[in-house]
Amino acid sequence: MTHPTQQTRKALYEQARHHNIEGRSSMSRDELAAALVRATHQEAKPVVATRIETFRRLASAVAAGEFVLRPRSLTGHQRRLHLRQTLREDHQTRIASASEEAVVKFDKLSDSLFSFFRGTALLFYRDMAGDDAWMPTVLALGDVHPENFGVMPNMNNVPIFSVNDFDEAYYAPFTWDLKRGATGFMIAAETEGKLERTHQIKVVRQFIKGYIEAMERLAREGTEQDEEMRFDNAPKLIRGLFKDAHEARADWLMDDYLTEDKSGFRSTDKLVPISSRRDDFQAITDRLIKDNGIEIPTRTEGMRVKDVAIRRGQGTASLGLNRYYVLIEGPERDGTDDVIIEYKQARRSALSGLVPPSAYEMDSKAERISHAQQVHLVRGDVFYGHVEFDGLSYMSRERAPFRDDIDLDDLSKRDWKKYARICGRVLAQVHALSDESGRIDYDVEPAIINAIGPRALFIADMVEFALEAADRVRQDHAMFREDHARGAFTQLDIVHR
Repeated sequence: MTHPTQQTRKALYEQARHHNIEGRSSMSRDELAAALVRATHQEAKPVVATRIETFRRLASAVAAGEFVLRPRSLTGHQRRLHLRQTLREDHQTRIASASEEAVVKFDKLSDSLFSFFRGTALLFYRDMAGDDAWMPTVLALGDVHPENFGVMPNMNNVPIFSVNDFDEAYYAPFTWDLKRGATGFMIAAETEGKLERTHQIKVVRQFIKGYIEAMERLAREGTEQDEEMRFDNAPKLIRGLFKDAHEARADWLMDDYLTEDKSGFRSTDKLVPISSRRDDFQAITDRLIKDNGIEIPTRTEGMRVKDVAIRRGQGTASLGLNRYYVLIEGPERDGTDDVIIEYKQARRSALSGLVPPSAYEMDSKAERISHAQQVHLVRGDVFYGHVEFDGLSYMSRERAPFRDDIDLDDLSKRDWKKYARICGRVLAQVHALSDESGRIDYDVEPAIINAIGPRALFIADMVEFALEAADRVRQDHAMFREDHARGAFTQLDIVHR
């Protein structure tokens, strides 16, 4: 093909019209040639490979009962390539931007089997694409594991214990949360609790038993909207967590966040003040309040933004995604009772396109997360919400001095079983809210009990799934560490033409 610089102005003009180049009629031949070179270069931008639609079709086929090859059946080099492609795709934005925190995240995944499990939900769910299509649907948490339960504020700023991470929440078969949770407890009991395989199995059994027992009780009593676990009604193990999490707000603010004069955020390796954007975040916060119908509590009356900071290095799955802390002035106006609202960038759920097709699917980002928060925590944090700015979707919540989760390293063998059973009960309670506050249009609890069937068989199935899945995660982690050491996650899969 003749290069643009060697063509007549008439020929160049026709090509410029085809490319819809503005101002072409007044351009000289050389200007048209230069504009065409730029346009051709822009159109030749690399296309990043994606298998989203491939897995959507796979999920539909599996849900329809077709016999098809599943990624969990892959072995050897084919499994390595699947793992590599999935993780590159899942971290596309972070790899493309050469984010420093993307490197930190991959290093973190490499260092710990449990961190690898926590940070690779998409890989886990692609192995489950289309599974359990006949099971009752709930608003699933999406990423159940021992560290996604904890203490947080309710609407009255009273500490409660419940599920505390909604980033992957999605309408899915109830078994998806149980399978993810069973695998998470299996791996955590091994890596964090140093428990032998026989004890890991006992922990998983307690998690499933706690869920079944609570679901049977809620099917009888229907009290899920009236229940929350507070210090006064929590089991002894969780009361200890409440005590450990308690800290005076003034001390918490000074110890972790504020400058000496309490006028704003201090600069640390994890906190980068961006006070120049205070007015921007005042407008964003005003819009958050208005669009989400948030009733402003007296402790933040006026909602005056004092300062803004970028939060670095927090989370596992969300490492490398934008996160901002906004300091709201308290009524004392002296920095002792200020409130911190977190804005956290949202992504597509790892379950999106992988769950069996249903009428309950929702594929928004931050709105999906705030919906799950409001369903799962009936009287939850008043500042749960969603807002868009800088072209991205963000969820919001309050940071609190008593927001904390359990230290898995400190749990005894007996405590591990107790904790697993408590978490199973809590998960059942939030699932039971799917037809009260969520979109499910039938009575969830009796449907789940009926689907569980013989208890001993269901528990055995969940344990067997967790054993196989944990072994697969362990093998995947070994391959990931090798690939990471070879630089596999510094570039994306590009479709070459």
